[in-house]
Amino acid sequence: MTREVTAEAEIEISPYEMIGGAEALRRIVNRFYDVMDTDPGAATIRAMHAADLGPMRERLFEFLSGWLGGPPLYFQQPGHRCIGSAHRPYAIGEKERDEWLMCIRRAMADCGVAQDVRELLDRPFSIIADAFRNR
Repeated sequence: MTREVTAEAEIEISPYEMIGGAEALRRIVNRFYDVMDTDPGAATIRAMHAADLGPMRERLFEFLSGWLGGPPLYFQQPGHRCIGSAHRPYAIGEKERDEWLMCIRRAMADCGVAQDVRELLDRPFSIIADAFRNR
């Protein structure tokens, strides 16, 4: 989160706002799954997903919305699962983590997220991706 100082007050800007809000986040998530679906460098994580990526596009959008400081859509859903337990059944190691990070980094770059914002988000994305490792 960054702070912007104006003549009136100090305003906090969330990463969600920095990337452009819901519309931009939706583009990023769609691009993320497009990369995962087509780039051979993401084949391992693609194989972990169902043929229809539609439901996952929606879940990731909802999760990232709240995680980035926007509306907590994922947690408002009835029966939402702990994000860690949702990934527990899958063998996730360094290769899978790195493929996921490649997809999110490329999606943000392809969708025009400013370099400084991508740099700001890289460490938190790396931490969350590493937290899902179970092997």
